[in-house]
Amino acid sequence: MSKNKNLKEKKISESEQTENVIAENQNLGNTTLPAKEDKSVKVEKANLTKQDKKKKEKKPKERKISKKAREMSSELKKVTWPGFAEVCKKTGIVLVVVLIFALLLFGLDTLFGYLFGLLTG
Repeated sequence: MSKNKNLKEKKISESEQTENVIAENQNLGNTTLPAKEDKSVKVEKANLTKQDKKKKEKKPKERKISKKAREMSSELKKVTWPGFAEVCKKTGIVLVVVLIFALLLFGLDTLFGYLFGLLTG
């Protein structure tokens, strides 16, 4: 007897949940179809999705490219570009670090070359 009661309570709570979800969606402005749909509704939905796919396929690539270009330019406007002095300063730092590593590698190459000459010599 208690098992039947629990099952009925579960069924009621599930149906209440679906009703609550439908009510929330309607409050948000979304339209939802009832839980049990007619075959005609399914056919209409299938036709709509086919039409939507055809519309999406017909969009020329030029529109997509121009849309991406507009998005890119709007993002580039948001970038904070460094000033000339800051660019020069950081370029100098990079050149100094590259020079140091070049001298280090040259020194190691010369040292290993000399040692290799002694071993094979």
